[in-house]
Amino acid sequence: MADLIKTKEQIETMAEGGRRLGAVLDALREAVRPGITTRELDRIARMQIEAGGDKPAFLHYRPAGAEKAYPYTLCSSVNDVVVHGQPSNYALREGDIVKLDLGLRHNGLYLDSAITVPVGGMSAVPKEVRALIAATEEALYAGVKAAKPGKRLGDIGYAIERTVHKAGFSIAEGLTGHGIGEALHEDPAVFNFGDKGTGAILKEGMVLAIEPMVAIGKGGIVQLRDESYGTIDRSWAAHFEHTIVITAKGSRILTPNAS
Repeated sequence: MADLIKTKEQIETMAEGGRRLGAVLDALREAVRPGITTRELDRIARMQIEAGGDKPAFLHYRPAGAEKAYPYTLCSSVNDVVVHGQPSNYALREGDIVKLDLGLRHNGLYLDSAITVPVGGMSAVPKEVRALIAATEEALYAGVKAAKPGKRLGDIGYAIERTVHKAGFSIAEGLTGHGIGEALHEDPAVFNFGDKGTGAILKEGMVLAIEPMVAIGKGGIVQLRDESYGTIDRSWAAHFEHTIVITAKGSRILTPNAS
């Protein structure tokens, strides 16, 4: 079992990996346009990660319960697909939203991050979808702000849930963040809901992937044929994620990007 507390050396290695990951996500954001396929975005992601001497974290990864290993570098989830969407020949259309979830392994340590990008820019999507994207990103940073030594996992979940519900949206059910470092998914699970003062105590040196996934509708999800997850009511969803480390002063984002 991986150690939940990372050394200073591991944290600095992850900070460099996170900087690289953030730069790739920024490049993908710039590449999103009407007509580009999600498979082409996957090609760009793999090329840029490998050009930096790193390895894609998701490629050939087989999580517990999966029928087969994941065959791509990028998870690209469009509109009502919440997460784990597989790249394909689908050409993005103006007014779509695409969730770009990406991980890499730098010097043996893993980083994970995600952004939601409106195709054609914010002006191309309806007001409700713009509000969804903004609320999901706000919920991410509320969770990051709540991650302090001495606080508990429930404080992170509470901050995320409160932000989402205040905006009138729903948490996508059954999907969580996670610990990360020596493995892509480590303990603890980081829920997007919770009660203040409950759950495991947060300690300096813990590294977490915080990732609110939020739906316009009721939040119920279903696994699709390609093992991605979509909303049951086909309402659109957004997803943002950062890998963070708990520090003496609060939390530090290890995967900065231009969002």
